[in-house]
Amino acid sequence: MSAGILTRAGAPVPRSLPAGTTRELLRRPAARVGLALALLLAVSALLGPLLLPDPNVPDYTDQLAPPSVAHPLGTDQQGRDLLARTLAGARTSLGAALLVMGIAGLVGLGVGTVAGSVGGIVDTVLTRLTDALLGLPSLVLTLAVVGMLGPGFWNLVLAMSVTSWAGIARLARSVARGAERRPDVVAARMAGVGRLRAVLCHVVPGAANQVVVATTLGLGEAVLALGGLSFLGLGAQPPTAEWGTMLAAGRETFAYAPWQLLGPGLGLVCSVAAAALVSDAMRDVTDPGRRT
Repeated sequence: MSAGILTRAGAPVPRSLPAGTTRELLRRPAARVGLALALLLAVSALLGPLLLPDPNVPDYTDQLAPPSVAHPLGTDQQGRDLLARTLAGARTSLGAALLVMGIAGLVGLGVGTVAGSVGGIVDTVLTRLTDALLGLPSLVLTLAVVGMLGPGFWNLVLAMSVTSWAGIARLARSVARGAERRPDVVAARMAGVGRLRAVLCHVVPGAANQVVVATTLGLGEAVLALGGLSFLGLGAQPPTAEWGTMLAAGRETFAYAPWQLLGPGLGLVCSVAAAALVSDAMRDVTDPGRRT
Protein backbone atom coordinates (compact mmCIF):
# COMPACT_ATOMS: atom_id res chain seq x y z
CA MET A 1 0.00 0.00 0.00
CA SER A 2 1.20 3.46 -0.96
CA ALA A 3 4.99 3.94 -1.10
CA GLY A 4 5.71 0.76 0.82
CA ILE A 5 4.67 -1.35 -2.16
CA LEU A 6 6.41 0.73 -4.77
CA THR A 7 9.87 0.44 -3.27
CA ARG A 8 10.00 -3.19 -2.17
CA ALA A 9 12.65 -5.51 -3.50
CA GLY A 10 12.33 -5.93 -7.23
CA ALA A 11 10.38 -2.72 -7.79
CA PRO A 12 11.83 -0.03 -10.05
CA VAL A 13 13.99 2.46 -8.19
CA PRO A 14 13.55 5.99 -9.52
CA ARG A 15 16.59 8.04 -10.30
CA SER A 16 17.17 11.54 -9.05
CA LEU A 17 15.43 14.34 -10.89
CA PRO A 18 17.51 15.66 -13.79
CA ALA A 19 17.66 19.30 -14.75
CA GLY A 20 14.72 20.42 -16.86
CA THR A 21 12.36 17.77 -15.47
CA THR A 22 9.34 20.09 -15.52
CA ARG A 23 9.99 21.11 -19.12
CA GLU A 24 10.46 17.48 -20.15
CA LEU A 25 7.27 16.45 -18.33
CA LEU A 26 5.20 19.11 -20.05
CA ARG A 27 6.30 17.79 -23.45
CA ARG A 28 4.53 14.50 -22.77
CA PRO A 29 0.78 14.35 -23.53
CA ALA A 30 0.11 11.88 -20.69
CA ALA A 31 1.75 14.21 -18.18
CA ARG A 32 -0.22 17.19 -19.47
CA VAL A 33 -3.49 15.28 -19.12
CA GLY A 34 -2.53 14.09 -15.65
CA LEU A 35 -1.50 17.55 -14.49
CA ALA A 36 -4.71 19.04 -15.91
CA LEU A 37 -6.77 16.47 -14.00
CA ALA A 38 -4.78 17.14 -10.84
CA LEU A 39 -5.29 20.90 -11.22
CA LEU A 40 -9.03 20.42 -11.80
CA LEU A 41 -9.31 18.25 -8.69
CA ALA A 42 -7.31 20.72 -6.60
CA VAL A 43 -9.37 23.74 -7.70
CA SER A 44 -12.63 21.84 -7.17
CA ALA A 45 -11.57 20.68 -3.71
CA LEU A 46 -10.54 24.19 -2.68
CA LEU A 47 -13.35 26.26 -4.19
CA GLY A 48 -16.26 23.81 -4.36
CA PRO A 49 -17.15 23.80 -0.64
CA LEU A 50 -17.05 27.60 -0.64
CA LEU A 51 -19.55 27.94 -3.51
CA LEU A 52 -21.99 25.11 -2.73
CA PRO A 53 -24.36 24.43 0.18
CA ASP A 54 -23.11 22.96 3.44
CA PRO A 55 -22.49 19.27 2.63
CA ASN A 56 -23.45 18.11 6.12
CA VAL A 57 -26.83 19.87 6.51
CA PRO A 58 -29.69 17.39 5.91
CA ASP A 59 -32.93 18.19 4.10
CA TYR A 60 -35.43 15.42 4.79
CA THR A 61 -37.93 16.93 2.35
CA ASP A 62 -35.65 16.10 -0.60
CA GLN A 63 -34.24 12.66 0.12
CA LEU A 64 -32.70 10.56 -2.66
CA ALA A 65 -33.60 13.11 -5.32
CA PRO A 66 -32.25 12.19 -8.79
CA PRO A 67 -29.82 14.51 -10.62
CA SER A 68 -31.41 17.82 -11.55
CA VAL A 69 -30.55 21.47 -12.11
CA ALA A 70 -30.80 22.13 -8.38
CA HIS A 71 -28.76 19.03 -7.49
CA PRO A 72 -26.52 18.01 -10.44
CA LEU A 73 -25.53 14.73 -8.76
CA GLY A 74 -28.75 14.23 -6.82
CA THR A 75 -29.12 13.93 -3.05
CA ASP A 76 -28.43 11.19 -0.51
CA GLN A 77 -30.56 9.50 2.17
CA GLN A 78 -30.54 12.65 4.30
CA GLY A 79 -31.29 14.98 1.39
CA ARG A 80 -27.73 16.38 1.31
CA ASP A 81 -26.44 17.67 -2.01
CA LEU A 82 -24.11 15.03 -3.45
CA LEU A 83 -22.09 17.47 -5.57
CA ALA A 84 -21.29 19.48 -2.45
CA ARG A 85 -20.39 16.29 -0.56
CA THR A 86 -18.24 15.02 -3.44
CA LEU A 87 -16.19 18.21 -3.56
CA ALA A 88 -15.94 18.34 0.23
CA GLY A 89 -14.89 14.69 0.12
CA ALA A 90 -12.14 15.63 -2.32
CA ARG A 91 -10.63 17.82 0.37
CA THR A 92 -10.72 14.95 2.84
CA SER A 93 -9.54 12.14 0.55
CA LEU A 94 -6.89 14.03 -1.42
CA GLY A 95 -5.72 15.96 1.62
CA ALA A 96 -5.31 12.72 3.55
CA ALA A 97 -3.34 11.09 0.72
CA LEU A 98 -1.02 14.10 0.43
CA LEU A 99 -0.58 14.14 4.20
CA VAL A 100 0.23 10.43 4.35
CA MET A 101 2.78 10.62 1.56
CA GLY A 102 4.24 13.86 2.96
CA ILE A 103 4.79 12.32 6.41
CA ALA A 104 6.11 9.09 4.89
CA GLY A 105 8.46 11.06 2.66
CA LEU A 106 9.87 13.18 5.49
CA VAL A 107 10.31 10.23 7.86
CA GLY A 108 11.80 8.05 5.14
CA LEU A 109 14.17 10.81 4.05
CA GLY A 110 15.33 11.40 7.62
CA VAL A 111 15.77 7.74 8.54
CA GLY A 112 17.45 6.79 5.27
CA THR A 113 19.81 9.75 5.28
CA VAL A 114 20.87 9.15 8.89
CA ALA A 115 21.38 5.44 8.29
CA GLY A 116 23.44 5.93 5.14
CA SER A 117 25.47 8.87 6.42
CA VAL A 118 26.29 7.70 9.97
CA GLY A 119 26.82 4.02 9.23
CA GLY A 120 27.94 1.55 11.87
CA ILE A 121 25.50 0.34 14.49
CA VAL A 122 23.05 3.15 13.67
CA ASP A 123 22.87 2.00 10.06
CA THR A 124 22.46 -1.63 11.13
CA VAL A 125 19.61 -0.91 13.54
CA LEU A 126 17.71 1.40 11.17
CA THR A 127 18.21 -0.96 8.22
CA ARG A 128 16.91 -3.93 10.21
CA LEU A 129 13.88 -1.89 11.28
CA THR A 130 13.24 -0.89 7.68
CA ASP A 131 13.59 -4.47 6.46
CA ALA A 132 11.22 -5.69 9.17
CA LEU A 133 8.54 -3.22 8.08
CA LEU A 134 9.02 -4.07 4.41
CA GLY A 135 8.71 -7.76 5.24
CA LEU A 136 5.23 -7.32 6.69
CA PRO A 137 2.12 -6.91 4.50
CA SER A 138 1.44 -3.18 4.69
CA LEU A 139 -2.36 -3.61 4.63
CA VAL A 140 -2.27 -6.03 7.56
CA LEU A 141 0.05 -3.72 9.49
CA THR A 142 -2.21 -0.73 8.80
CA LEU A 143 -5.25 -2.66 9.99
CA ALA A 144 -3.37 -3.65 13.15
CA VAL A 145 -2.46 -0.04 13.94
CA VAL A 146 -6.01 1.17 13.29
CA GLY A 147 -7.29 -1.68 15.44
CA MET A 148 -5.15 -0.48 18.34
CA LEU A 149 -5.99 3.21 17.90
CA GLY A 150 -9.62 2.82 16.86
CA PRO A 151 -11.43 3.95 13.68
CA GLY A 152 -11.14 7.59 12.70
CA PHE A 153 -9.68 9.88 10.06
CA TRP A 154 -6.55 10.91 11.94
CA ASN A 155 -5.92 7.39 13.24
CA LEU A 156 -6.06 6.05 9.68
CA VAL A 157 -3.70 8.77 8.42
CA LEU A 158 -1.27 7.95 11.24
CA ALA A 159 -1.51 4.21 10.58
CA MET A 160 -0.82 4.60 6.86
CA SER A 161 2.05 7.00 7.52
CA VAL A 162 3.65 4.51 9.92
CA THR A 163 3.50 1.74 7.31
CA SER A 164 4.56 3.78 4.25
CA TRP A 165 7.97 5.27 5.09
CA ALA A 166 10.18 2.17 5.04
CA GLY A 167 10.52 1.85 1.26
CA ILE A 168 11.32 5.55 0.96
CA ALA A 169 13.95 5.19 3.70
CA ARG A 170 15.64 2.47 1.66
CA LEU A 171 15.85 4.80 -1.34
CA ALA A 172 17.29 7.64 0.75
CA ARG A 173 19.83 5.31 2.34
CA SER A 174 21.03 4.09 -1.07
CA VAL A 175 21.75 7.71 -2.04
CA ALA A 176 23.49 8.55 1.23
CA ARG A 177 25.66 5.41 1.21
CA GLY A 178 27.43 6.42 -1.99
CA ALA A 179 27.52 10.13 -1.31
CA GLU A 180 30.89 10.15 0.45
CA ARG A 181 32.59 9.35 -2.87
CA ARG A 182 30.70 11.90 -4.95
CA PRO A 183 32.91 14.69 -6.36
CA ASP A 184 30.83 17.49 -4.84
CA VAL A 185 30.92 15.92 -1.37
CA VAL A 186 34.65 15.18 -1.61
CA ALA A 187 35.35 18.75 -2.72
CA ALA A 188 33.25 20.15 0.12
CA ARG A 189 35.06 18.03 2.68
CA MET A 190 38.48 19.02 1.28
CA ALA A 191 37.40 22.68 1.55
CA GLY A 192 36.87 22.20 5.27
CA VAL A 193 33.09 21.80 5.31
CA GLY A 194 31.96 19.79 8.33
CA ARG A 195 30.38 16.39 7.90
CA LEU A 196 26.94 17.50 9.11
CA ARG A 197 26.89 20.49 6.76
CA ALA A 198 28.07 18.35 3.87
CA VAL A 199 25.22 15.92 4.51
CA LEU A 200 22.62 18.69 4.77
CA CYS A 201 23.84 20.62 1.72
CA HIS A 202 24.84 17.78 -0.63
CA VAL A 203 23.39 14.44 0.47
CA VAL A 204 19.90 15.47 1.56
CA PRO A 205 19.00 17.37 -1.67
CA GLY A 206 19.95 14.38 -3.81
CA ALA A 207 17.96 11.99 -1.63
CA ALA A 208 15.04 14.43 -1.57
CA ASN A 209 14.84 14.29 -5.38
CA GLN A 210 14.29 10.55 -5.27
CA VAL A 211 11.80 10.91 -2.43
CA VAL A 212 9.74 13.34 -4.53
CA VAL A 213 9.54 10.75 -7.31
CA ALA A 214 8.69 7.92 -4.90
CA THR A 215 5.95 9.86 -3.13
CA THR A 216 4.43 10.90 -6.46
CA LEU A 217 4.36 7.25 -7.50
CA GLY A 218 2.59 6.39 -4.23
CA LEU A 219 -0.15 9.03 -4.32
CA GLY A 220 -2.59 7.04 -6.42
CA GLU A 221 -2.21 3.96 -4.24
CA ALA A 222 -2.64 6.09 -1.13
CA VAL A 223 -5.93 7.52 -2.43
CA LEU A 224 -7.23 4.03 -3.21
CA ALA A 225 -6.06 2.59 0.12
CA LEU A 226 -7.63 5.43 2.09
CA GLY A 227 -10.87 5.07 0.15
CA GLY A 228 -10.95 1.31 0.63
CA LEU A 229 -10.30 1.45 4.37
CA SER A 230 -12.84 4.27 4.80
CA PHE A 231 -15.32 2.12 2.84
CA LEU A 232 -14.87 -0.48 5.59
CA GLY A 233 -15.62 2.13 8.25
CA LEU A 234 -12.04 2.62 9.47
CA GLY A 235 -11.52 6.19 8.25
CA ALA A 236 -13.55 9.39 8.44
CA GLN A 237 -16.78 8.90 10.35
CA PRO A 238 -20.22 10.29 9.39
CA PRO A 239 -21.29 12.98 8.73
CA THR A 240 -17.82 13.90 7.39
CA ALA A 241 -17.78 13.75 3.58
CA GLU A 242 -15.18 11.28 2.32
CA TRP A 243 -15.23 9.28 -0.90
CA GLY A 244 -14.89 5.86 0.72
CA THR A 245 -17.67 6.45 3.24
CA MET A 246 -19.88 7.93 0.51
CA LEU A 247 -19.43 4.77 -1.57
CA ALA A 248 -20.31 2.65 1.46
CA ALA A 249 -23.51 4.67 2.00
CA GLY A 250 -24.41 4.51 -1.70
CA ARG A 251 -24.06 0.73 -1.73
CA GLU A 252 -27.16 0.44 0.44
CA THR A 253 -29.36 2.28 -2.07
CA PHE A 254 -27.65 1.26 -5.31
CA ALA A 255 -30.69 -0.64 -6.62
CA TYR A 256 -32.97 2.41 -6.65
CA ALA A 257 -30.58 5.41 -6.30
CA PRO A 258 -27.37 4.54 -8.20
CA TRP A 259 -26.46 8.20 -8.64
CA GLN A 260 -25.05 8.20 -5.10
CA LEU A 261 -22.00 6.36 -6.39
CA LEU A 262 -21.36 8.68 -9.33
CA GLY A 263 -19.57 11.55 -7.53
CA PRO A 264 -17.16 9.62 -5.28
CA GLY A 265 -16.57 7.02 -7.99
CA LEU A 266 -15.56 9.66 -10.55
CA GLY A 267 -13.42 11.38 -7.93
CA LEU A 268 -11.46 8.22 -7.21
CA VAL A 269 -11.07 7.36 -10.89
CA CYS A 270 -9.87 10.87 -11.83
CA SER A 271 -7.45 11.17 -8.91
CA VAL A 272 -5.90 7.74 -9.48
CA ALA A 273 -5.69 8.40 -13.23
CA ALA A 274 -3.99 11.75 -12.63
CA ALA A 275 -1.43 10.19 -10.28
CA ALA A 276 -0.81 7.28 -12.67
CA LEU A 277 -0.33 9.51 -15.73
CA VAL A 278 2.05 11.90 -13.95
CA SER A 279 4.00 9.12 -12.23
CA ASP A 280 4.44 7.16 -15.49
CA ALA A 281 5.75 10.31 -17.18
CA MET A 282 8.10 10.95 -14.24
CA ARG A 283 9.44 7.40 -14.53
CA ASP A 284 10.14 8.01 -18.21
CA VAL A 285 11.89 11.31 -17.51
CA THR A 286 13.99 10.08 -14.57
CA ASP A 287 15.00 6.75 -16.13
CA PRO A 288 17.05 7.23 -19.33
CA GLY A 289 16.45 3.60 -20.29
CA ARG A 290 12.71 4.27 -20.64
CA ARG A 291 12.96 7.47 -22.71
CA THR A 292 11.71 7.38 -26.26
